[in-house]
Parts: sequence; structure tokens; C-alpha cells
Amino acid sequence: MELKELEARMHAFVGSKGWYDPDSPKPQTPRNLAASLAIEAAEVLEHFQWRSDATQPNELAGELADVALYLLQLASVTGIDLEAAILDKLALNQHREWPDP
Repeated sequence: MELKELEARMHAFVGSKGWYDPDSPKPQTPRNLAASLAIEAAEVLEHFQWRSDATQPNELAGELADVALYLLQLASVTGIDLEAAILDKLALNQHREWPDP
């Protein structure tokens, strides 16, 4: 599945819940989406708290999906082409020098 199709499905889901409505109790603003993204990323980290491997891979997969969905949505509502941004960043990093530890 292409990234744009995932994005469309995400928007359809959010729209079906009424979260894009102006009077939504869960306004989908960039700030709120960024906060939600950070919260979900912390929930990913929780799977590794006090251990080096995740013990519940299915739950970890769900948290990773939440992170990806919030990232897709944040990029979309701020007008950022996430696919292009990723490709640009990869190209930039290709020529970057990484210091040895």
C-alpha cells in the first residue's frame, strides 16, 4: 500500500469520528497532533523500560502504528509531503559526516 493511500484511510477514519469538525472535543490541530505523537512515542519506549527487548510484540506493533498514524496526520495537516521530506532527509544524511563515539 502506498503512503498516500494510508494517509487517505487515516483521514477517512478521523473524519468518520467527527474529529475534524470545528466543535470536536478532540481538535486535530498541529499542536495537539504533535503532543499525541510524542505521547505515543513514549508508549513505544515503555515496551523497553527495564529490558532490552519488547516482550509483547503485538502491543508494540500497535504503538508503532499509532506513531505512524499521528506522523502521517501531522504532516498532512501542516502541508508537508512526508514522502518527499523523508527522501530529502535521506539524501542529506547520505553526505553527512558522523563523528565516531
